[in-house]
Amino acid sequence: MPVTTSASAPQASASDAIPAGDPFAIFEDWFAQARVHEPNDPNAMALATATPDGVPSVRMVLLKGHGPDGFVFYTNFHSRKGGELAANGHVALLFHWKSLRRQIRVEGTITEVTPAEADAYFASRHPESRLGSAASDQSRPLAARQDYLDRVELLRAQYPDGNVPRPGHWSGYRVTPAAIEFWQDRDHRLHERRRFVRDATQGWNSTLLYP
Repeated sequence: MPVTTSASAPQASASDAIPAGDPFAIFEDWFAQARVHEPNDPNAMALATATPDGVPSVRMVLLKGHGPDGFVFYTNFHSRKGGELAANGHVALLFHWKSLRRQIRVEGTITEVTPAEADAYFASRHPESRLGSAASDQSRPLAARQDYLDRVELLRAQYPDGNVPRPGHWSGYRVTPAAIEFWQDRDHRLHERRRFVRDATQGWNSTLLYP
């Protein structure tokens, strides 16, 4: 069934091509359009991780930085995904912008952001978000929601100005892509796909794929 699109969203004609140039430039263009046309969280992306023996899991996270060096997100290192990331640094990302009828798939490996980067991002968050992150034992069993809320209130009393410091186990990762695939929806499922793969010189080779 065709995806319904906003009348104001840019439409790609059947003759348009996903260019074979710089994949980061294409991402920047598509992401800019998503920020205009996607109604909720255009920076949302699915993050797939796996255990060392290959058991996968996936969840939505938010993109908080991007550029030629990769795609940045933040998390609690004590969470399930934090444990899987520590044990297996291979990940995949998926952006799906339904309003634009587009997807972008990213496959790569992770490196931890610097403490200065993590401090700067944590300080930029809303005080309530900082309190919530610092109070959470993410992914651990919780007997009652009130227990979590009580921990938030204890931290609020400790830091009445909301300036709670970044916990040492809360930081970010940068995904360095080895492959990036762009997908454009077409009528009657005659979709368009182009896959970029990083080569030995850190450049990119690309090819169109059958949908």
